Amino acid sequence: MKKFLLFCSVAFFVACTSKEEVDLIVYNANIYTVDSDFSKACCVAIKDGKFVAVAETADIYKKYTAIEELDAEGRTIVPGLIDAHCHFYGLGLNQQVVDLVGTTSFDEILEKVVAFQKERPSNFIMGSGWDQNDWEVKEFPTKDKLDELFPDTPVALERIDGHALVVNQKALDLAGITAETEVEGGEIVKKDGKITGVLVDNPMGMVYAVMPQPSRAIQIQALKDAEKLCLDYGLTTVNDAGLGRSTIELIDSLQQAGEMSIRVYAMVSNSPDNLDYFLNNGIIKTDQLNVRSVKVYGDGALGSRGAALRAPYSDQAGHYGAMVTPVDQIGALAERIAASDYQMNTHAIGDSANIVVLRAYQKTLEGKEDRRWKVEHAQVISQPDFDYFEKGIIPSIQPTHATSDMYWAEDRLGPERVKGAYAYKQLLDKAGLVALGTDFPVEQVSPFLTFYAAVARQDLENYPEGGYQMENALTREETLKGMTIWAAYSNFEENEKGSIEPGKFADFVILSDDIMTMPIDSVPSLKAEQVFVGGVSMK
Repeated sequence: MKKFLLFCSVAFFVACTSKEEVDLIVYNANIYTVDSDFSKACCVAIKDGKFVAVAETADIYKKYTAIEELDAEGRTIVPGLIDAHCHFYGLGLNQQVVDLVGTTSFDEILEKVVAFQKERPSNFIMGSGWDQNDWEVKEFPTKDKLDELFPDTPVALERIDGHALVVNQKALDLAGITAETEVEGGEIVKKDGKITGVLVDNPMGMVYAVMPQPSRAIQIQALKDAEKLCLDYGLTTVNDAGLGRSTIELIDSLQQAGEMSIRVYAMVSNSPDNLDYFLNNGIIKTDQLNVRSVKVYGDGALGSRGAALRAPYSDQAGHYGAMVTPVDQIGALAERIAASDYQMNTHAIGDSANIVVLRAYQKTLEGKEDRRWKVEHAQVISQPDFDYFEKGIIPSIQPTHATSDMYWAEDRLGPERVKGAYAYKQLLDKAGLVALGTDFPVEQVSPFLTFYAAVARQDLENYPEGGYQMENALTREETLKGMTIWAAYSNFEENEKGSIEPGKFADFVILSDDIMTMPIDSVPSLKAEQVFVGGVSMK
């Protein structure tokens, strides 16, 4: 009997000591793994920042013992959310200037600018977020009242899409812009031969060139402000669509110092200096930073009538928009980028810009495998041109653009051309996947608004009844994939993130409700109650 008891004691000791110790076990959860089978689980084990086990039952405790445990109390867990197209640094900078998002008139803008200048006096007033399509009079403003209020202080206020500025005369003088100034790839808007103060696309660069540059302290604060906003919504990776070398290096330094946790996929802004440096030095990859793509602007935006269209705008006779980057340069850039290991990710809104980009991609990528080049926005596509996406080109799209633009998109495009706009399901059917983002701060940061817009195709007042062009709505499963594993794939990161599987980073979000089954009109109010990056809780 003593020998038997001794054997049992030894066996129990061996059983206990043979368990692998992990840092964290999360149990009693409703987990959507987003693996290849879109399987469910209840428990995960995490060690050294990665998932080591994903289990459908509590049998996970037979193999693992944990330093820390977390009872999810039946709540829903999804992989860390990825915003496949945003302006992360721009979001942070916007927190440092006059916030004009949601303004309903130019008079309201003026009130906000005056109040901001009294509170935080500046030698150059900057603001961002206005949209004339939200005003009762849906026309571009003029500089007249800005000139009256600020005759000696330059003012530059950016439209919400970043493709137009309204500036006062002082800013025009500093930039050297007169009625005779000509800039290709945009417009200096005039009325009766006089400058109105509105600049669209490339002429904006003349004003940016004379703006004071933010100090390093402001840059760091901007990045930290943006990180907090993103983590609060469950975003663990952001694709910043256009960064310069100094900002990329600042992000890397903050990450390396442990002062920034969010992961960043950085698209390098298309400039001669950036291309010379990054293409020659190759891909930069750490666990938190991925630099392997170039962001190119094909055209402008539809809201400011800068998108390049094949036929004139339906609401402005003879106006076609404009290419920001000339057609021959698109082709030359494609050739140069294809000779490196970098992706080419090109902003294309109008049907003319999209076909220019798609033809350049097809020609350049012929015979090249797995390059995963993206069309950012792919917003208005002529019907025959959807077929280009069958050849490995990835649509990187933003569902909330559809629900923001639906009130006036047909005015711009007409009843036939609009059928090829915001055609997310058609793009998915051709490409096999879509990468989903927000384009914040053009749109709100919330990925739950992305989910809602993709599935319901309605605004927050449930307009229009039945949804907007519902033939191009996505299913909930397709949408969650677009915000996780498909976005990761578009970044060449599908083996390290985008699903909850052993060996991948332990990036995940605990939600306040089940995003896959809750009423769709409640999704916008969903909360990211806990957010983990590399197994560490961020909130």
